Amino acid sequence: MPHPILLFPGQGSQEAGMGRELAETDHEIMELWKKAERISGIALRDIYWDGDESAMADTRNLQPAMTVVNLSLWSKLSVKMTPLAAAGHSLGEFSAVASAGVLPFEIILELISLRGHLMSQADPHCRGGMAAVVKLTLSQVEACVTEVHADTGESIVIANHNTPNQFVVSGTATAIANLQEKVKTAKGRAVPLAVSGAFHSPLMSEAAAEFAKALDKVSKNAWSKARFPIYANVFPKAETDPSTLKKLLGRQMVSPVYWTDTISRLWDDGGSLFVECGPKGVLSRMIDPILQNHAPALALHSAESPAWKAVNIHSIQQLQEFSL
Repeated sequence: MPHPILLFPGQGSQEAGMGRELAETDHEIMELWKKAERISGIALRDIYWDGDESAMADTRNLQPAMTVVNLSLWSKLSVKMTPLAAAGHSLGEFSAVASAGVLPFEIILELISLRGHLMSQADPHCRGGMAAVVKLTLSQVEACVTEVHADTGESIVIANHNTPNQFVVSGTATAIANLQEKVKTAKGRAVPLAVSGAFHSPLMSEAAAEFAKALDKVSKNAWSKARFPIYANVFPKAETDPSTLKKLLGRQMVSPVYWTDTISRLWDDGGSLFVECGPKGVLSRMIDPILQNHAPALALHSAESPAWKAVNIHSIQQLQEFSL
């Protein structure tokens, strides 16, 4: 059985009650939630166990809460597996860094709590937005983005390369509105996302600069070589050096998430079992469309003889049943 690839989701994977079942049956996990609440200054359990969708989608709340859920699941799964490598989608990359022991859990929580605050405050007048684009190829989406920028002069970029036919575009509200019409004309579909800014775009530059300063303030002694390689969103290749990972984390807020390239590279480097720790299984469902489009994988994979497998772990039962 191959060593698994560990995956962690980010924003968009939140759901009501996430992490509650495990925390209420495990004292150590409940303490992680309490620690996250102390560090963030936010009543995370009230929001995610009993709150409303608006509060759950607020990036200031979501970033520490999702990180606790991801790492709670990993803490229990880690006794059963040694990953070949790890990757996280956007916010999830911080869970990947923590899982590999690059930074302690407490420092990760301090950083992502700050990250959530900076991203929330980066666009106080709601000038920016994001939209998911489906049913179009990369070249078609690039053409739409180019046309919108030419027509409006506004900032707009592809923020997430999720699968060969699923992207997220980030830009000003004017540009995103214009994009919806361009995508519709191209026979695609653009769905505005409920976010507070244009994440993974140049509109996050000031927030990214502040976050980079915070990374620089973390003691050199706190950083450790990764116990297994991390494939970063900014430049997906095997990386264990803490100084390099620090630089990549500092660039992430303004750089696209190259998730299609990440999964493709993981496959090329020997990954065939993908284990997602976190709610909903969004990343697990992306594996098939990515690898079915990836030439080396396509030649090997079939329904009768699958070349890869993707599983999502998000409950106590799944933790108990998981085996290699």
